[in-house]
Amino acid sequence: MSELTFRTEVRPSDRDAVRRIVESSGYFNPDEVDVAVDLVDENLAKGEPSGYHFVFAELGGEVVGYGCVGPIACTQSSFDFFWIAVQEGVRGQGVGRRLVQACEARMRQLGATRIYVETSGREQYASTRHFYLACDYQEVAVFPDFYAPGDAKVVYLKVLG
Repeated sequence: MSELTFRTEVRPSDRDAVRRIVESSGYFNPDEVDVAVDLVDENLAKGEPSGYHFVFAELGGEVVGYGCVGPIACTQSSFDFFWIAVQEGVRGQGVGRRLVQACEARMRQLGATRIYVETSGREQYASTRHFYLACDYQEVAVFPDFYAPGDAKVVYLKVLG
């Protein structure tokens, strides 16, 4: 994966890349996929003031993963990790971990001291929850039945040093 590169500039072609990557996971329903693409549109329309900042992972010029981060409104330096997704065919090769590191570096540049990320408590997301723990995030809250009956919201935190 030494040829993996990262960029923060958002391009119109990223709309299709984000859709392809998020759909490839099989985790997200069509409305959730649309939200992921809407955040790209918001950045393309408003730039940095949108509050949505992206890091794209490219392999051989193709976007194979991305993260979307941003400040949490009404906080001094807390940030949300809104999305992180890696193309199905390259999962398990370290792209996700390197993408998390690149997103964390971007958030540091933007003034973050605390990063929050949330995910589903459904069994399908067990590997996602394990991934966050492996990236040194700690579980700080569980909201039962948040997304739907039987589907908790699990929140993780990383304090940047």
